[in-house]
Amino acid sequence: MSRFAANLSLMFQEYDFLDRFAAAKQSGFEAVEFLFPYAYPAHEIVKRLEENQLELALFNLPPGDWDAGERGLSIYPERRGEFQATVGMALQYAQLLKVKRLHVMAGSIRSGEDLAAMRRTYIDNLRKTAQSAAEHGITILIEPLNPRDMPGYFLRTCSQAGQIITEVGEPNLKLQFDMYHVQITEGDVTTRLKEWMHLIGHVQIAGVPGRHEPDHGELHYPWLLQILKDRGYEGFVGCEYRPAGRTEDGLGWMNRNQSDPEAGVLRPLPGN
Repeated sequence: MSRFAANLSLMFQEYDFLDRFAAAKQSGFEAVEFLFPYAYPAHEIVKRLEENQLELALFNLPPGDWDAGERGLSIYPERRGEFQATVGMALQYAQLLKVKRLHVMAGSIRSGEDLAAMRRTYIDNLRKTAQSAAEHGITILIEPLNPRDMPGYFLRTCSQAGQIITEVGEPNLKLQFDMYHVQITEGDVTTRLKEWMHLIGHVQIAGVPGRHEPDHGELHYPWLLQILKDRGYEGFVGCEYRPAGRTEDGLGWMNRNQSDPEAGVLRPLPGN
């Protein structure tokens, strides 16, 4: 049976952020994740995690000026110092919140920029970040994002991510495999999942194309979650979707999985 983590940046919008932890617990989640914790003192988040006996699966490094459209700083040669400062902040929060996975957003490409210099900077920053994180037992993740939701984003495909992870060469740098993004950008999610399973450090799901509940849309998650299980994935599955209505009203998909994990599962053929 899969272990699901509620993404509190997208789910339970009916509640203030700090109240979403209790709502997630009451809805049957054993873990949560979110984009950024930095607007809140770490001790406030620790309190909510401990009160509700929740594990924190993941959060992101600071992305720059999110409201101004920045989606990461790690590719920009002229902002190396600023990026390294965000690494320090994220590691401080990670130790207090006892999280073992941090996602490093790349950043968006602007017209006329030197892509080769960006790639070199990205690789150098990821190597240094992974080395710093390894001292605390933390895995660093990179995630390809689709061009519809994230126009201009530097990291697009699993293949591109795999090449960068290999070149960085640090064992605690892994792939964040979001099936929603992979389906929109590349399709053939089953094949991609099998191809990159050896590099996957975290998985996320959402319905395609609307990014709503995972039991709506063109992806058949019972099949995909069974492949994860058969391939030995033991991590959390992050539910990074926007509920179509009230969050609790759309959790039937999870309740079915927990009460009867075999329900609706189409099993892969032998050798698949």
